[in-house]
Amino acid sequence: MDKKIEINKEKLKNIVNKFFNSIWFSIAIGIILILKTIFFYQNTISIREAIDIDTILGTIAFLSTVICMICTLPNRGRCIVTIVVDILISILLFSDNLYHTYSSSVLSVAQMMNLQYGEEIMDTLPMLIQAREIIYFIDIILIIALLCSKILKIQKKEKIDLKKKIAKSIVGIIAVILFFKVDVDFIELAQEDPFNKDMQVKKSTIYGYHIADIKNTINIKKQAKYTTKQDVLSAYEELKENYKEEYGQTNYEFPGIAKNKNVIILQLESLQEFVINKEINGKQITPNINKFINENIEISNMFMQSYSSTADSEFSTVTSLYPMENGMSYSRYYTNKYDDIFTMFKDEGYTTSYMHGNYGFFWNRENVYKKFGVDNIELKDSFEDTSENIMGYLSDELLYKQAVEKLENYDKPFVSYIVSASSHTSFSLEGLEDRSKVNIDVGKYRDTFFGNYLESVNYADYAFGVFIDELKKADLYDDTVILIFGDHNGIDMYNEEMLDFLRATNPNLTDTDIKLNYIRVASGMKIPGIGNMKLEKPINKLDIKPTFAYLINGDEGISLGTNMFNRKDFICLNNERIVTSRYYYDEKWYRRDNGEEINLEEISEDERKLLEGYYNDMKKELEISISISINDLLKR
Repeated sequence: MDKKIEINKEKLKNIVNKFFNSIWFSIAIGIILILKTIFFYQNTISIREAIDIDTILGTIAFLSTVICMICTLPNRGRCIVTIVVDILISILLFSDNLYHTYSSSVLSVAQMMNLQYGEEIMDTLPMLIQAREIIYFIDIILIIALLCSKILKIQKKEKIDLKKKIAKSIVGIIAVILFFKVDVDFIELAQEDPFNKDMQVKKSTIYGYHIADIKNTINIKKQAKYTTKQDVLSAYEELKENYKEEYGQTNYEFPGIAKNKNVIILQLESLQEFVINKEINGKQITPNINKFINENIEISNMFMQSYSSTADSEFSTVTSLYPMENGMSYSRYYTNKYDDIFTMFKDEGYTTSYMHGNYGFFWNRENVYKKFGVDNIELKDSFEDTSENIMGYLSDELLYKQAVEKLENYDKPFVSYIVSASSHTSFSLEGLEDRSKVNIDVGKYRDTFFGNYLESVNYADYAFGVFIDELKKADLYDDTVILIFGDHNGIDMYNEEMLDFLRATNPNLTDTDIKLNYIRVASGMKIPGIGNMKLEKPINKLDIKPTFAYLINGDEGISLGTNMFNRKDFICLNNERIVTSRYYYDEKWYRRDNGEEINLEEISEDERKLLEGYYNDMKKELEISISISINDLLKR
């Protein structure tokens, strides 16, 4: 009986090895990779909504040509290459999936230049990974286990007659030709939507996107439409003239109202708008920020410019241009000349400063703000008391207290850009010495990523209250303009606990509501002499510099944003999203009031022209901005 079992085991082992060392193993892995890729498309929300049957067919065509090339290799090489390709593609899909959960975007090879900042994602990994994503590696784990147990062996030699060799060569040549033909087609398709990664993936598959991305990174200057300063200024002036005719009038008349008044621009880490004026278990999540906003100017539709980093928010605010994705504006293009907000204030006699509770190497900030000519660059090593660090950054409370001490000693008027960090992902508040400063009970959300987020925001609000109190004690509050805003989202778009929280107050939540919630950040503004009011029109970070130029009668220079008090009713993101007062564009047009998709064939000619106008203006803004950054076109 034992001998029979042994014979059957040996027979099964021989069958497995025969399959493993045949071209059928490579074909089987090809089919598995196709299924993994389809799983990737389905597991990434915005891509799932974008893809169609052509995306699937393109994926099959690409992977089939890859497998055909592999099948022409000698036996040992074929097995090894098949396994290596399986591992590499699985890692690529998993990485894209993970990063998409983190930032609603797929990876770019250019982001390899930012590996030193990878801890932002690494800290979040435990909350991003889902059990079902083992699918990307389950076949690899099985193969490695079989190889390690010596059940599988890769044969060194394979007898192939002349006819088979000729057939293999022909198949190999055809596969190579098809591979390069598919690659060329993919690159051309991807370049039809240079700013929208989801559409690039839809048209050219995830593999075509990455091939085009590598090519574009190598030849990045070809992405710029304008190559001379004269050309870009001509396009810019034409665009701004159209805006002046369309939106020239202001809704409110405040020209020069803040001239010679102190200015504080406060960027709050990961503060989304949905927590403002909301309670959990009977307590306000952000009581101090609520009070500030409700007493002053509430900006209820402030949107971020990039599904990316804190540095991108700073870049948009400082330059009124769209950021190159994922901090590239600060890491690669920081030596460029921009018409920045600090120069604008300095020209009006202001003392300028930038403050952040991290070291100057992070996001290259020390070099960036030196290039902007900031008078006082106050980073972590500039502060005397660094005894409390949260998430590796100087705690917001210590940052604010010492910031006010520094502001007291600056020549007046001053402008200070302050960046908080305690509510940074992964929202654990690691390092906070006194947890009683978090005074909300998140209840059923305890020990979830969302629950941690609410607690972090609540602490950030506590520290903000300390900041306001310190400003009042120093007699700096009443006569100072203060703008606050979140830098970017904190919670991924479809976080289940967050959606549960949102539906408690809006049971009819639409997918459009969810997407807008993801990109909407909290914001409010205090202007001495202006009482409580609410700005509900779409506003973005690009609008901040032109707004301050309006308030102090300064020169906004080259600014793609517009004064937030005028009538311009739409904003854009650097990935071809558009938000208007009534509509939202995300590859298709949707109505904001009910979330329904707009059929362009069924609407009036006037409405169609309106939407086309928004889209064309968005393309012009992005083309101008990327050209300025890539070719340094504002250099004097």
